[in-house]
Amino acid sequence: MNILITGGAGFIGSNLTAALLKQNQSIICIDNFNDFYDPGIKRKNVADFKENPLYTLYEDDILNRKALDSIFSEHCFDLVIHLAARAGVRPSIDNALLYEEVNVAGTVNLLDCCRKFRVNKFIFASSSSVYGGNEKTPFSETDNVDNPVSPYAATKKAGELICFSYNHLFGISVQCLRFFTVYGPGQRPEMAIHKFTKNIFHNEPVEVYGDGLTFRDYTYIDDITGVISSNVSNINGYEIINLGNSSPVSLKYIIALIEKQAGKKASVKYLPFQQGDMHTTFADISKAKKMLKYNPVTSIEEGINKFVSWYRQNGLRDSLK
Repeated sequence: MNILITGGAGFIGSNLTAALLKQNQSIICIDNFNDFYDPGIKRKNVADFKENPLYTLYEDDILNRKALDSIFSEHCFDLVIHLAARAGVRPSIDNALLYEEVNVAGTVNLLDCCRKFRVNKFIFASSSSVYGGNEKTPFSETDNVDNPVSPYAATKKAGELICFSYNHLFGISVQCLRFFTVYGPGQRPEMAIHKFTKNIFHNEPVEVYGDGLTFRDYTYIDDITGVISSNVSNINGYEIINLGNSSPVSLKYIIALIEKQAGKKASVKYLPFQQGDMHTTFADISKAKKMLKYNPVTSIEEGINKFVSWYRQNGLRDSLK
């Protein structure tokens, strides 16, 4: 297959690229290497792919329709996996217009290229944040998601709706995958597990918003890339599918696990609960199990162990340079 991955130099994108290249899929990556976090991290993520004849990298922006038209005309894509987005709940509150532009208009650009160039399969990276303040758990794909509590969440719901329109109007088959806090080696540096690990190793305060009893459904990267890479031919109609671990744990427990693996105690600084944050995320993954044969196997204990080991070998060394 010829597969376009947007945001392919990011955490999920680069790991998914590695998994698909192992299957001898042809991967075309678009990434604009923006400065939301250090672009050097993203360049390292894709450095090992550049010699692979099955891999092509375009340093372009999904908002540049001329560039997209050129890329789509040069390659005959079988599937677009759209991961590129402005990420993060809190930054979206201060910069909602940028989030709307990238996450909504960028998605329209890609879907319209699919229409124009007759690409009939599309995967959209959605988010557990669309569930907003829903109190019913676990979150099911059939739950109402009309009350997003951040601009980021609103843009992800908007993306799902746009995907539905293009499926309805032009017959493009779409999977909207709602990711639940994906983590693992190489995770973005501003994400909690990475940031907490760094601060514990460097004897810096670990900032906790609220009382530490917010719960997240943390999902290990290999479980995500495994299910996507094994289902690239299994995209039909329009589907919204949760991809989580279905085992939420508290922030306090995460900190305790990192402390154990690091062999160091955290200095925790408690701060007020932040606007836009959700108290709990908890995925009902029965649909993913049935449709995609999804079976997440990495426990949070094992995943944190792997992450801290990676940080010792990579992140810690790099931060001391």
